[in-house]
Amino acid sequence: MSGQQYHLAHLNIGKAKAPLFDPLMAGFVTKLDEINNLAYQSPGFVWHLQIDIHNPEHLAMYGEPGTIFNLSVWDSVKALYTYVYRTQHAQMMKSRNDWFGEMEGPHYALWWLPSDELPTLEDGKKRIAHLAAHGPTAHSFSFKNPFPNPALPSQQEESEAGTMLLRPQPPAWLVERQQRERQQRATDRATKKESRT
Repeated sequence: MSGQQYHLAHLNIGKAKAPLFDPLMAGFVTKLDEINNLAYQSPGFVWHLQIDIHNPEHLAMYGEPGTIFNLSVWDSVKALYTYVYRTQHAQMMKSRNDWFGEMEGPHYALWWLPSDELPTLEDGKKRIAHLAAHGPTAHSFSFKNPFPNPALPSQQEESEAGTMLLRPQPPAWLVERQQRERQQRATDRATKKESRT
């Protein structure tokens, strides 16, 4: 095995329900600095693509109007998972539907990249598209179906307490919300089908 080391890249996107400085988005905007600073201080944090939310060119970088994005790098799935679901960031996740609309495909993707490289936004967009088209693979995956760090022996991404985090379980509130969203989509599809008949 070569001495190449790897980091975990993460791109997360959301379709804002209103322009960023609309009162509807205030709860999100006012928490941004606090949540970003929490990430910077979290174990395993490596890098974050910093943007100026007051700069229209920065906000337009994703290339799709109204799309808010976050591109970061971590040293492991465990480190990112802990930040996302086990810190104050989880409180923002609970309010996500207040600020962002429903998306048909995945709203984030994870992938491994050499530790001496940084991800690009364009590559991240392709990883999300690949995940949507092919499901989780070593090229692009999710927390629910992660792939191990290529530099580690198979099945060897563990927490400090020795708990395996190769397939971390999402919090109960997130599972319940996903179930409600699936049920709502099924109801919406049935309603549309009835309206066409």
